[in-house]
Amino acid sequence: MSRNVCITSVEGNTGFVIAELLLSDENFSKFVTSVSGLTLNPTAERCKDLTQLGATIVPHQPGRVKNVAASIKGTDADTVCVIPPVSKHKIDVTAELIEAAKMADVPNIVFLSAAGCDLAERDRQPRLREFVDLEALFMGVKGDASSRTGECPVIIRAGFYAENLLSYAHQAKEEGALPLPIGQQHKFAPVALGDVALLAAHVLAGKGSHGLDDKHRGQLMTITSPTLLNGQELAKAASEALKADMEFEDISEREAKQVLRKHTDTDDTEIQFLVEYYSLVREGKTNYVATTAFRDVTMGEEPQKPHEFFKIYGEEFTPNRKGAKRRKVDGK
Repeated sequence: MSRNVCITSVEGNTGFVIAELLLSDENFSKFVTSVSGLTLNPTAERCKDLTQLGATIVPHQPGRVKNVAASIKGTDADTVCVIPPVSKHKIDVTAELIEAAKMADVPNIVFLSAAGCDLAERDRQPRLREFVDLEALFMGVKGDASSRTGECPVIIRAGFYAENLLSYAHQAKEEGALPLPIGQQHKFAPVALGDVALLAAHVLAGKGSHGLDDKHRGQLMTITSPTLLNGQELAKAASEALKADMEFEDISEREAKQVLRKHTDTDDTEIQFLVEYYSLVREGKTNYVATTAFRDVTMGEEPQKPHEFFKIYGEEFTPNRKGAKRRKVDGK
């Protein structure tokens, strides 16, 4: 049975890496006949790179569900991976993509959600809590007898991306500090983007009697790194990996927003999402690790640990140091 995969938001980091894995890693490419990328920005450099790898790039023009459904249907996809785009209209566009996949009658659908959304408060962390609403919309598709979509649903809740720490590379280089608004006591387990993509690629390429692998379909998978760290421990992991002194600095949300605006091109919607996640850390709601799904799906692999992340991105955090190459995602 062939597997034709359509991945949304391939111009972004997560979508690009998933598509790249399916196209270029023989562990997945031998099970996948075609990969199409639905994108809000078809002229993006990453779309050009994926085209060279064999992907078909399809423009995504939000606004009319039936038009988006026609775009998905035109890819002949039997599997859709819905990834929320980096956009101020993220929630509306993602809801539209879920509805369009149902209208296109795609049987296998994977939704990339956010870990911690179920612990977020609607008044304090509204950007995070919105993912609960999207998950409800996604799961509701399964009960609609008019469409095959939902026969094989999977939700992947990705924890805080370790690559977000690259937003503080300037302070790490210039001041030897990691300034984060996470408080002094509570912990979190930043996950490597490459590990999230690896988990998704295994699910998308898996096959079973109903479509996706029977061990995966219907699953709600949460992924974090295997190591819980508070701010001081995060700085210690960085210091040991980089062989340089690094300190943690607990800053306010206001200062965090200013740092992110100054040193990244992230829009205010994404900045608010990050700040809300930091508030979950301060409230003690991220004091857990979730690695069971990753180990089961990847047949025993271990997610990347924080000190491995700092080694990989050593060049970004410390001057005149050559970084490692494992699962590094350019542009993050």
